[in-house]
Amino acid sequence: MTAAEISRIAGVTRATVSNWRRRHDNFPAPSGGTESSPLYDLEAVRSWLGSRGHTSAANPTEELRTTLRLRAQNNSGSGGSTTDLLSLVLAATRRKPEELKALLDLPDGDLADRAARAATDLADAVPGARPVHFTAADAPVLRALFLCVRDEGGQAALSALAERELEDSAASGTYQTPAPLADLAARLIPGTPTSVLDPACGSGALLAATARRKSSELYGQDTLPVQAQRSAVGLMITAPEAEVTVRTGDSLRVDAFPDLTVDAVLCNPPYGDRDWGHDELAYDPRWAYGVPARAESELAWVQHALAHLRPGGHAVLILPPATAGRASGRRVRRELVRSGALRAVVGLPAGAAPPLHVALQIWVLQRPEPGGAERKSVLFVDTATGSDRGSMSTSVSASVSGTRPKGGSRPAPLDWAGVENLAVTAWEAFVRDPDGFTDEPGRARAVPVVDLLDDMADLAPARHVRVTRSDIAPEELAADLDAARADLLRSTRSLARAARDSDCTAAGASAAEWRTATASDLARGGALAVLRTSPDTVPGGAGGAHGSEAARAVLTAADIERGTGPTGDAAELRDSAAPLIAEGDVLVRAVAGGEGPMARVAGEGDTGALLGPHVHLLRPDPTRLDAWCLAGFLGSEDNIAGASTGSTVLQVSPGRLRVPLLPLAVQRQYGEAFRRVHELRAEARRAVLLAEETARLLAAGLTGGQLLPSAESGEGVQGGNSHP
Repeated sequence: MTAAEISRIAGVTRATVSNWRRRHDNFPAPSGGTESSPLYDLEAVRSWLGSRGHTSAANPTEELRTTLRLRAQNNSGSGGSTTDLLSLVLAATRRKPEELKALLDLPDGDLADRAARAATDLADAVPGARPVHFTAADAPVLRALFLCVRDEGGQAALSALAERELEDSAASGTYQTPAPLADLAARLIPGTPTSVLDPACGSGALLAATARRKSSELYGQDTLPVQAQRSAVGLMITAPEAEVTVRTGDSLRVDAFPDLTVDAVLCNPPYGDRDWGHDELAYDPRWAYGVPARAESELAWVQHALAHLRPGGHAVLILPPATAGRASGRRVRRELVRSGALRAVVGLPAGAAPPLHVALQIWVLQRPEPGGAERKSVLFVDTATGSDRGSMSTSVSASVSGTRPKGGSRPAPLDWAGVENLAVTAWEAFVRDPDGFTDEPGRARAVPVVDLLDDMADLAPARHVRVTRSDIAPEELAADLDAARADLLRSTRSLARAARDSDCTAAGASAAEWRTATASDLARGGALAVLRTSPDTVPGGAGGAHGSEAARAVLTAADIERGTGPTGDAAELRDSAAPLIAEGDVLVRAVAGGEGPMARVAGEGDTGALLGPHVHLLRPDPTRLDAWCLAGFLGSEDNIAGASTGSTVLQVSPGRLRVPLLPLAVQRQYGEAFRRVHELRAEARRAVLLAEETARLLAAGLTGGQLLPSAESGEGVQGGNSHP
């Protein structure tokens, strides 16, 4: 276990753990890892903490994770793998809290016997589960599991067990579908489908979303046994009245439900899989719309979903954007459009689901009915650009100022309510009256089928909903241009003032020299403190140290480089004790390189944000150090180079950064000069962005016909009639 995990167990900060290591000779020695990132034996640490009277401060879920790791290390107990505990979660959720308390009070041997009987009784409900035999040695993990179910619910215990099994099996690509995205996908199925299939069910999030909408027959399949088992147990907990059937296996190669037709299919299939069975499935009857190319596994999943629908049934698939435009898939895409099977494509913002850097899409399909109505158009919705935006000046100001005004002009967390409202409202209006759908330029548009049947059959929403020349009135574009130009003029004046204010004088015949000290020296003397967040990140880790962290932003190294306010997501922080940033803190990027500044002073807009990974925080004593002076010297090129180690990636060691020892009054003079340098950088970035926006509006208006060159721009232009 890492030092961060020790801090969570003991309920202390990582700095306290570091102090224990230095001050106590009997603190457990590292059992692995590296000198800079040591790993400790879990049992030895817990024994040491117990000898000092430190009871565990971890929540029940974290305690279960810790106990599972200890069980795996010791390899004790004959109860089998972690998956053998999954059916026990289901049994525990069917017990009342007082019954679970009674189980917890049993002696170890009796507890093991009762748990084994309870898990075995429900083994048939879990795919691939076997009869279980626990021993007294398994009592710690059984108690942790029952306690987690009692205090935090079955889903929390289920997630901890599945995570452990996935780590042990080294499975990759097992992303969970976020609950808001699963709910959106379920809402795109018209009505309330009785029977629903997810052929790549993973953790069961999509099926659970339909169960919340009262679907009563739930079918799932997944290649990983632990995911199929997790999905089955989770669905039986979420929807105890529903009929749940989950199987293990590859749906494309070995379909567990070959004769099943359902009302709806929801699926978030694996992406970019070139080994999906192209050669062996070349003549499969599911390919009614064309044999998918080897690189088009996603189009194989699309047709698999359609094959399992009853006529008129709907399918919703979450797909990568490349599926909409890759040349190798154009024939299948054309046939899906031509036949009327494709009803809508919804573009999502980046960050909606893993992989977070990709703007995924939702495809809504419907199996054609014999003799059904002709489908003349396909709906395209772009939720990534469809939300209302502020003025150009506000958005640019937010992106270059380095702080954010009160009211939150920084990039906000994903607005799921807005995404869902735009997508569902447009889809429901389209379903009611496809021919009478009113387009919303830039947000949603119903595109005639004939317009989609070109050589590429490109189905990217952004391409089809974009605002065209016919959507913009000349007066509107001219007004936007005037506003952008006015902002640019104000920005250039501000840039000129910043350039004048940054004036300095020559030092004389030779450069000024100072006596310097390292940041480590200053920290030992109490002049500053050096803090850092754990560099490890996993989804859903933060939240224990400062209350509910989901609403807090995280300041990242990229924010310092770009000069933006905090834009990181607290859900991706592993370190539950991540420091909170205070105004006046000095923030230094932990990896050297890039184009932007290496350091800055935290302003009002950064206050209260969590410190992100790969950022050092130096908190100066304001009676001894000026923050702006400190940031200016710490971020200098020579200082960063001298404090960096590595060959390809240069890691900045904050303790090695050097600071001149100057009287506080002199520091403040330097600090004011460095603050003006920061303002010069910010104004320059702002002016560049405004100039780009002004040029874009000019070019768009001239090429679109909404704007004409002024008389000073040339002669002979009269409404398009000109002579060479």
